[in-house]
Amino acid sequence: MKSLLLAALVAAIALPCAAQLGAEVEIAGPLKGTLLKPAGVERPPVVVILAGSGPTDRDGNNPLGVKAASYRLLAEGLAAQGVASLRVDKRGMFGSAAATADPSHVLIDDLAADAIAWAARARAETGAPCAWLAGHSEGSLVALVAGQKPEGICGLILLSGAGRPLGTILREQLQANPANAPILPQALPAIDALEAGKHVDTTGMHLALLPLFYPAAQDFVINAMAKDPARLIAAYKGPVLILQGSTDLQITTEDAKALKAAQPKATLTVLDGVNHLLKDAPADRAANFATYGNPDLPLNSQVAPSIAAFIKAHPGTN
Repeated sequence: MKSLLLAALVAAIALPCAAQLGAEVEIAGPLKGTLLKPAGVERPPVVVILAGSGPTDRDGNNPLGVKAASYRLLAEGLAAQGVASLRVDKRGMFGSAAATADPSHVLIDDLAADAIAWAARARAETGAPCAWLAGHSEGSLVALVAGQKPEGICGLILLSGAGRPLGTILREQLQANPANAPILPQALPAIDALEAGKHVDTTGMHLALLPLFYPAAQDFVINAMAKDPARLIAAYKGPVLILQGSTDLQITTEDAKALKAAQPKATLTVLDGVNHLLKDAPADRAANFATYGNPDLPLNSQVAPSIAAFIKAHPGTN
């Protein structure tokens, strides 16, 4: 791990704080989340945890086989470091299901607006002058978009976040697997069309591609593809921590380096042997993905301390 300010790191790990029981909170929408505050800390710094792609809930789980509880574990780890957190269900999903009839039409811009509203609620609940936005995976892009309206936001924590546009990453992922060769003649032109803001006709498309180009979700994909993480981070002037694992099979260290190159003032921390869900995992594909279904496996021991140290190294924002 590249070093943070040593004094801040020592301070972050030396005085663990007991966590209060998480409290359900709600904002207009209705949108719901869980607030977890460290016991005995007045006006603690507070982080809003923004979920990754698909049907991922506030704890970091989804019905597609991910049961790692990464966001709950992160919230608990931060509380032990004296940092409060508010982890939230996305608009249209889980506790926030009533906020929209069709979650597939919720765009990155909508999620960013919700993140700003959650930051305001986090400030009200803790008395902090501003709130940090910690976005994981797709949530990193949401945090970057929300950060373009920085009032009330302390800074950004980008966890396993893409540094290149979505279309570029999709092409890379598809082409990296030789088994995908038969479907590339359909997939690559479809990505080109979505990048150009055009909908794709999936009639006759290979079944393996239908989840990627699901018609009802194409507005979301078009909106996401129009966002360039490098451009967004370059425009953001507040403090940024880029936290990336070296054995992440979904987002590479090259993405983290692209973000750092676009915003040289950002702090880049690479955790060796840590995967996309912020847990210790080997590079072996099967063993790595096996961690996705294990809520008993803790986060890597440096994740929460690194985030807390970064936050405490910027006391003027807290």
